[in-house]
Amino acid sequence: MEAYITDLASFLPNAPVTNQQMESILGLVGDLPSRTRRIILRNNRIETRHYAIDPQTLQPTHNNAELTAEAVRRLTAYRPAHINCLCCGTSSPDQLMPGHASMVHGELAGGPCEVITTTGICISGVAALKQACMQVALGESPSAIATGSELASTFMRASLCGQVSAQRAEQLQQQPALSFDADFLRWMLSDGAGAAFIAPKPATEGLSLKVEWIDQLSSAHLLEPCMYAGAIKEQGKLRGWREFDSIEEAVENHAFLIKQDVKLLNEEIIPTAVDRTLLPIAERRQLSAESIDWFLPHYSSDYFRDRLYQRMKEKGFHIPYERWFTNLTSKGNTGAASIYIILEELFHSGQLEKGQRLLCFIPESGRFSTCYMLLTVC
Repeated sequence: MEAYITDLASFLPNAPVTNQQMESILGLVGDLPSRTRRIILRNNRIETRHYAIDPQTLQPTHNNAELTAEAVRRLTAYRPAHINCLCCGTSSPDQLMPGHASMVHGELAGGPCEVITTTGICISGVAALKQACMQVALGESPSAIATGSELASTFMRASLCGQVSAQRAEQLQQQPALSFDADFLRWMLSDGAGAAFIAPKPATEGLSLKVEWIDQLSSAHLLEPCMYAGAIKEQGKLRGWREFDSIEEAVENHAFLIKQDVKLLNEEIIPTAVDRTLLPIAERRQLSAESIDWFLPHYSSDYFRDRLYQRMKEKGFHIPYERWFTNLTSKGNTGAASIYIILEELFHSGQLEKGQRLLCFIPESGRFSTCYMLLTVC
C-alpha cells in the first residue's frame, strides 16, 4: 500500500508581529531595549512572525494543544468523530505528562482513536508525519492526521532571559553565528501549527502528494549536544534539571531556557546536513538534483541559506535558487511546524503541477539529526 498527503492546513495565532513590535510583546529584559535585536533580525531576515500572546494584555491566547487542534480543524477532510490515528510532534508541549497527542485529542473532543506523540526538536513534526504514513501504508489505519507545532513564545518572555552584555553585543557584530545562543533565540523563534491528512489513495479532486520516502539520520554518535532545554551543558555533556538539588537551583542556573552551543552549530550543521546525510541518502535512493522540481528547506535563519546552497553545489547536488521555496521571511521559524507551514503554502499556491517532485529538508541541531523527504505531486 501507499500513503498520500491529500490536504494540508496551518494555524498561525493572532496578527503578524513586525520586527518593531516584537519587544513590546515579549518584554524588555532588565527594562532596557535589546542591544542585539536589530543585528539578529538583519541576519535571519525574518520580517513578520506570530505569537500566541495578546498584544494588548500580553496574556497567552492559546496553549500548544489548542494551536495544534485549530490546525487540524482546518483540514477539509477532518471529521471530529472519525479520526483513526492522530500523530503529533512538538518540542514545546504544554506539560511533561501526558503526551502532546493526548492533549490535542482532548481538545478535538471527537471519538476514540490511536494517538502517538513524537518528541525531539524540529524533526519531531516530520517524525509524526512518518509514523502517520507508515500506519496508512501498512494498512493499520484507513487514514491518519499528522501535526507539527510549537509554542516558543513561552520560553522567550523577558522574565526568563538574562541581559546581554555590551561585550557580547560587539562579538555578535563580528560573528553572526553567535545569534543562536540563549540570549538571542528569542528574536528567532515563533508560534504556529500545521497538519496533514494522510490517505492510502490520492484525493478524487485537487492535488495530492505521494510520500515516496522519509529518511532521517542522527549524528549523535559523532557529535555532542548542541541545542537543548531543561539542562545545562558541562564539558560536552548535559546535566538535566532533575540532577540539581532543587528546582530553585535549576532555575538559577537557567536550566529551563532554550540554548545552543553556537560554536558547534556553526562548525557542524552544514557538513551534517549535506555530507553526512544528503549524500548517503541520495546514493541509496538514486536521487539526483536534476530530478527535483522544488526544494523546500527548513533553516532557522537566512544566515545558513547561502552556506547550504554552496555546500550542496560543491558536493555535486546543485539545486538553483529558483527551485527553492521557503516562507521564513513572512512566517518565521516555527520549529517542528515549519515544514508543514512551508508545504501548506506551496500546496495551495497554484504553482504545483502533476508529476513534480518535492525534496523537503528538515534539520535539527539538538544532537544533529537531519531528515529529507521526497514527495510527488499527483
